[in-house]
Amino acid sequence: MTQQEQDIRFMKMAFDEARAAASEGEIPVGAVVVCKGMVIARAHNLTETLTDVTAHAEMQAITAAASYLGGKYLDQCTLYVTLEPCTMCAGAIGWSQLQRLVYGASDEKRGYTLYAPKALHPKTEVTSGIMADECAEIVQEFFRKKR
Repeated sequence: MTQQEQDIRFMKMAFDEARAAASEGEIPVGAVVVCKGMVIARAHNLTETLTDVTAHAEMQAITAAASYLGGKYLDQCTLYVTLEPCTMCAGAIGWSQLQRLVYGASDEKRGYTLYAPKALHPKTEVTSGIMADECAEIVQEFFRKKR
């Protein structure tokens, strides 16, 4: 299986998490952490459920992955997330030293590349645009229904 095929496979899992978030009234963002080919964490936004502005999908997934591994560094892991991380999440990604970040849709209003492009660890590889249309559409549809 090629890297792109793997990226699509795991992004589909993150997208399933985004759908779960939407069904719970959360902004539909999902995340999956993969270590050595195995999913070790799955999460979605829980900011409304937990009444916690920091309960983004990435933060939940990073916490779960670190707990699973028994350590704070995720330097052999890849985070798949449906939407470009915000500055807060990019900082957490940087501190956890993730090996790779793969995201779907860009976030032109709150994405880290706009505000904090150097927040990630220098060794973190970034791949963007995996399932970008689907990932953007689920967020756009969520906000269309809200308005």
